[in-house]
Amino acid sequence: MARFSAFPFSFSSRRLHLISFCFILFFCSACHLQAASITLGASSFETYISDDSESARVNTLLERAFQKADLDVELRVMRDAFLGSSVLTGKVDGEFAFVNLGEDNSNFFLSNTYLPVYLYAVSKSADVEGIRLFSHLKDNRVAIENRFANTPSFRLLKDIKWSRNPTTYDAFRQLADDRAPYLITTQLLARELNTLLANDNEETLHYSAKPLATTGFQLAINKNVANAQNLIQKFNKAISSMQDNGEFNAPLALAWLTKDVNGDDVADYIGHSSITTVQDLPSTAYSLDGKATSERSVFYVDGEAYGSIEDARAALPKNGAQQSRESLLDKATYQQLLRRW
Repeated sequence: MARFSAFPFSFSSRRLHLISFCFILFFCSACHLQAASITLGASSFETYISDDSESARVNTLLERAFQKADLDVELRVMRDAFLGSSVLTGKVDGEFAFVNLGEDNSNFFLSNTYLPVYLYAVSKSADVEGIRLFSHLKDNRVAIENRFANTPSFRLLKDIKWSRNPTTYDAFRQLADDRAPYLITTQLLARELNTLLANDNEETLHYSAKPLATTGFQLAINKNVANAQNLIQKFNKAISSMQDNGEFNAPLALAWLTKDVNGDDVADYIGHSSITTVQDLPSTAYSLDGKATSERSVFYVDGEAYGSIEDARAALPKNGAQQSRESLLDKATYQQLLRRW
């Protein structure tokens, strides 16, 4: 007569299966921990970083880069006052828009610079075009955002009368109200204000002869985070690929970028059919690596190389007459500033 048992295996077999099951659970748990999301924070920065519907170039770039690299990363935008403490206490695993201006980064693994930041002196007056060094601004009142003013690099500049501002808008208003004849800001922000001014038929800003400081956005991940270096390596690879094939252009709202793509130590021009048109001038290109262009520069469109601007333009869409682009700065917010200009 057959005997029915709710445990059809022997004791030793059951123990072997139990051990195997526990091992599988442990392995799955370890894999989950290794692949678990990490959280990176940053403070809001107009046109670069936002947690609402405003333009946010960095957010857009990183979301695409992490997707391309198959990385699970949560981006959290928070007030600047909370960002530092959140990183220190481990509430976030690092920063996704770290800008190094003399800060201690010994506790972090840093990515390559994924978006350079060029800080220029700008002014309503053309005399700013003769400025090449911070020392040329000695004894002048200069507007600046707190995010830059509160860094070690700028705190050392004692001979400038800094007019500190909590936001980009407040810094620009210093110029509009003629309370400061000069402003230190990023090249991309100055471009966006100039676009806003030009579309309103106002006189545009003048730039210093060269950037007075160069830095850039990086990932900064706490060294205690498991697999942080591997994550950064994957991120760097994805970013480099996106830069080379033109995936950076549209999120940055820039028709042309430059970078040494082919490794000959000369910057090449990078365009993309989603945004670059035949009317866009390569001379307006934004550098991704600080290298200079030359007659040996190659033109890339959608990742394909062309020997001349004429050949590159032949590969671009024919969009007819060029229309002026809207600024990434919100016109409604800046309407009062425009009236004061």
